[in-house]
Amino acid sequence: MPAQNTILSLLSAERLTEHYRSGFWRHDTIYSLVEQHARRSPDYFALRDCTRRVTYRQLLKDADTFAGDLARRGVRPGQRVSVWLPSRIETAVALIACSRNGYVCCPSLHREYTVAEVLALLTRTRSAVLLVEPGYGADGDRQDVFSAALELPFLRHVYRLEDALTHPAATAPGSPLSRTAGEGAERSEAGEGGASPTPDPDRVVYLAFTSGTTGVPKGVMHSDNTLLANARAVAADWRLGAETVIYSLSPLSHNLGIGALVTAMAVGGELVVHDLPKGRSLLDRLLETRATYLVGVPTHAVDLLAELRARSSSGELRVKGFRISGAPVPGEVIAELMAHGIVPQSGYGMTETCSHQYTLPDDDPRLIMETAGRCCPGFEIRIWREDDPDTEAAFGEIGQIGSRGASLMLGYFDDQIATEEAFNSHGWFMTGDLGQVDANGYLRIRGRLKDVIIRGGKKIYPAPIEALALRHPAIERAAAFPVADTRLGEKVGLAVVLRSGMASDGAAILEHLNAAGLSKFDMPEYLLALDHMKLTATGKVVKRDLVDGVREGRFHPIPVRWRGGL
Repeated sequence: MPAQNTILSLLSAERLTEHYRSGFWRHDTIYSLVEQHARRSPDYFALRDCTRRVTYRQLLKDADTFAGDLARRGVRPGQRVSVWLPSRIETAVALIACSRNGYVCCPSLHREYTVAEVLALLTRTRSAVLLVEPGYGADGDRQDVFSAALELPFLRHVYRLEDALTHPAATAPGSPLSRTAGEGAERSEAGEGGASPTPDPDRVVYLAFTSGTTGVPKGVMHSDNTLLANARAVAADWRLGAETVIYSLSPLSHNLGIGALVTAMAVGGELVVHDLPKGRSLLDRLLETRATYLVGVPTHAVDLLAELRARSSSGELRVKGFRISGAPVPGEVIAELMAHGIVPQSGYGMTETCSHQYTLPDDDPRLIMETAGRCCPGFEIRIWREDDPDTEAAFGEIGQIGSRGASLMLGYFDDQIATEEAFNSHGWFMTGDLGQVDANGYLRIRGRLKDVIIRGGKKIYPAPIEALALRHPAIERAAAFPVADTRLGEKVGLAVVLRSGMASDGAAILEHLNAAGLSKFDMPEYLLALDHMKLTATGKVVKRDLVDGVREGRFHPIPVRWRGGL
């Protein structure tokens, strides 16, 4: 008898019937697809990093072994397996093992997180297992995550994975680990190993933390089917198959990277993770791996073009497509990529909906430059009034983007209120972003309802920066806002009003923010000292005035840089 599904979600009989009848949901799991590829093409390559290249035969063996080890440690279906790692093969093995046994993989513990933030997320999810690399994260070189994690009463085991580049003997989780931090720390009798794989593709398999306008992380739940529905659509529209080599410039802790992984597993292609040491050539790596399709953010495209300009020849570069997400792409970047024979895939999506919106390989270059494309099969969007999410906007009107379809999440983990508030009265998921749709269904993004700063595809939330800045004795008012940047899209600016008779400078403010606990990855890169800031009637800073003031030349922020630990 299958194990009871203990996770509350939005899954309903109506949704099951609709998506199975349409064919966008099927009876495959991510694990069962890997199993099929291993049976049909065992020696085809599935995963690659800078030190290892794994076939489907080996990947299946590693996933089975790791799943068995988790079961022996007493992990039950529905429990969470958290992963705090840089991009490496082990994350993929963990996801596939979770798909096999009905566990929930949570790989979105990002590099920018501190140990304290990771412990808080482990507690929220009551994770049974943690996979972690020593020294990783914003303060992993100073804080001991291993001893701290093992103090959590619900955590059964911590897998210690050494850096694969500096420890060549480091292996995937499915193989015996040379060192683990949790030996002897199991808190119940070991579970049954070697159980039959779960056949249910509608259980929650993937838990990704994202944040809304408040910056408070929300756990987005996806099943095998919600992930695979989008992966199959992208693969069909962009003609990806078993010969495709997908190179994910985005880390596997990000939803974009997981989407690349699931797409490769869906078609039996190869995924190359981006673990290139700093200073090494990306172009050389693409040539070496014979990558054909890239996934990343605009910053990655800018860096690749810089290398291509510096070379007299790009060699036998095989890249034909490039999914670019996370931030708007400058038109000149798109044009230059196309001049090199690389067709950008402009798109729109979010963790809750996957990469549902994109341009097609044969689209007019103007549409690639100006729009986010059309919905993929199995998904749809509708524009709703900006001031009333329950009223549909008139055709051509700018409004809030609402969405629904086969790749929509199954809700927010352990957060009934957030799940309810995410939908309008007609059952459409409200994205919080503004856009308009033309007569051919192409979406144009017109802005955000939120103040999130997007630096190189990474979201940085102003509220924590402002709260810590206001702890400085000389700062009376503080506002974090985006400063436009050609390469990264946006950088963090910090506007401050100092208290009368007091003084401070950029270096002192950054030192204060560091001492107060701000991640080095969220540090302001511009400081703007003002006598006053424009306020709303309720006393809130009008951030648009700061952004416009910089763009118009009324304000002149000074570049600053935090050098501690960089």
